[in-house]
Amino acid sequence: MSGLTHFDAKGDAHMVDVSDKPETSRVATAGGWVKMAPETLDIITEGRAKKGDVIGIARLAGIMGAKKTPDLIPLCHPLPVSKVSVDLTPDADLPGLRIEATVKTTGRTGVEMEALTAVTTAALTVYDMAKAVDRAMEIGGIRVVLKDGGKSGRYEAT
Repeated sequence: MSGLTHFDAKGDAHMVDVSDKPETSRVATAGGWVKMAPETLDIITEGRAKKGDVIGIARLAGIMGAKKTPDLIPLCHPLPVSKVSVDLTPDADLPGLRIEATVKTTGRTGVEMEALTAVTTAALTVYDMAKAVDRAMEIGGIRVVLKDGGKSGRYEAT
């Protein structure tokens, strides 16, 4: 189990002890997308979805998802999240919405899981709000694109 920090010497899952780590500024950005039919993208961007403002509600859902991450992911530490931003950008070439979430904190562990949860929650909300017109939507590409702060330093996806 070498290198997997959520397992103890016996191989049992446990929450990592971060109490001896210094508090530092930390940031993480995650990205992903929801592919859909061009007509579905038009409905969303023109504000014609029967359930309302898909992009606005998905943005709020992503923010809420980031804040609820330790309730959803069993071994995540509750963190004092200081900023969450979620952007959903229409992309006609996809076609669909590109989603990016950035989360900041000052703490003893990173916010990658919060950023990933924000993107995932926003994507699921888009699906929920538009599934009546497009059940074939596809969610994908969810990954960490930036992580900075802490002992391991900076990571940027290529």
